[in-house]
Amino acid sequence: MMKADKGERLFALLKKQSSKPGTPPVLLAPMAGITDSAFRRLAIDRGCDFTFTEMVSANGLHYNNRKTEELISISGAETPCGVQLFGHDPAIVAETVARLFERLVTPAQVSVVDINMGCPAPKITSNGDGSALMRDPCLAGRIIEAAVKASPVPVSVKFRKGWDGDNVNAVEFARMAEESGASFITVHGRTRMQMYAGTADREIIARVVDAVSIPVVGNGDIFSGGSALDMFEKTGCAGIMIARGAQGDPFIFAEVKAALAGESYTPPTEAERLDAALSHISEYLSGHGTRAFADMRKHVAWYTKGMYGSTELRRRVNVCADADELIALVREFRAARLTEEE
Repeated sequence: MMKADKGERLFALLKKQSSKPGTPPVLLAPMAGITDSAFRRLAIDRGCDFTFTEMVSANGLHYNNRKTEELISISGAETPCGVQLFGHDPAIVAETVARLFERLVTPAQVSVVDINMGCPAPKITSNGDGSALMRDPCLAGRIIEAAVKASPVPVSVKFRKGWDGDNVNAVEFARMAEESGASFITVHGRTRMQMYAGTADREIIARVVDAVSIPVVGNGDIFSGGSALDMFEKTGCAGIMIARGAQGDPFIFAEVKAALAGESYTPPTEAERLDAALSHISEYLSGHGTRAFADMRKHVAWYTKGMYGSTELRRRVNVCADADELIALVREFRAARLTEEE
């Protein structure tokens, strides 16, 4: 149980170091193609307590795939953080965890290895990875045990309510994860078949909290300070994990921290949101090169959602030719919004 105890200590440390000491830690969920280093730094600057890399393929690391290794690019501003792996072969997962710390990172940079057993994407589950592992708890247990033995830092597990409405096994799965050595777990309150439809089930997360002694992080439908407070009060979770709610809104971390601390919160102005978008674009291009400008199109759409004129901006952004044009379009839009506000 030594590594499980480390999970408790990690959460105690996060509470102590938080911008709102004593409140439950607020974490950024790993999101493929989204939570790169630039995004993580932006979240940290606005109150996020802990971040994870994008979801990383254990097989990709095992076979020395260069693009996979590039996903584990961690700056000093975001350490320590967590690395999330996905895979269904216990031996490969164990070898990858060991190699991770031998070649790519140190425990000072990465303080948690998270095993993804909740991703619902068909291209992931069709290979037996992600939430497909909820259909095979015995194999999932062997993967967790292998990762724990190989890792110099605590291992956590992220999973869902279950595979579908007829196979809701989050409580049993949580107990298995704890028995297999997981230091903490994160539960998303939807089944795999729901994907992101419907609403996240708070009750199942509360049942998991009651069933295990390790920390449980609540995940699903955190789009405001109020929804985070609702998650905490209804489940008794040890921490809150934000995923889609942070897309285009890194300010949500400050909003959630204020709600958990019982403090008032002033939302950002449109100019502040657009300044964050420009900062994000700059950070991203600095790390990935100007040729990667197209990756920022979706982020611009998220940042400007609901703003007057954003539909036309998105149309222009989606056909812009290069990074300079992208930045110019956002700056032009910001100037127009400021003029209209005056």
